[in-house]
Amino acid sequence: MASSPLENQLEMLFSDMIAEKGFELVRISYRDGVLQIMAEPKDRDLEMTVEHCASISRAAARILDEQDPITSQYRLEVTSPGVSRPLIKREDYDRFQGELVKVTISAQIDGRRRFHGRLIGISDDDKIELDTSFGPVSLDYGLVEAAKLDPTEIMERRLKSRRKG
Repeated sequence: MASSPLENQLEMLFSDMIAEKGFELVRISYRDGVLQIMAEPKDRDLEMTVEHCASISRAAARILDEQDPITSQYRLEVTSPGVSRPLIKREDYDRFQGELVKVTISAQIDGRRRFHGRLIGISDDDKIELDTSFGPVSLDYGLVEAAKLDPTEIMERRLKSRRKG
């Protein structure tokens, strides 16, 4: 998924700071005057809290004040990926194997650009493998415009675990 030169610059500015705080950068997005930093804890057992977001926001604001990479007015938002987490990096497709996903690609395959199915994984030659209701599908990673988890089963699992606990 393509990033703008500004988003790439911002990623370089923020990556170390976010890592030092114990988080992983999921995505940097700058659209319509909103700079969104999406991060998650490196420790998968931790949940992202408002305090975590505030801490990253304060540190990012200091960096932005010092470096001044955005010349126009903007609003800074720090968020967690949430349950319908976007799949951005190649590693995400390995990490979330077995989950239901929604993928949109830039070119049609058999008349379709949008696919919904169970993520089998990503091959060494960058093919995203899905098991869909109309059979297996292989999508070029380079064609992905957007991909995210379908939270349906994730929410069901959380409800079941709460009922048991």
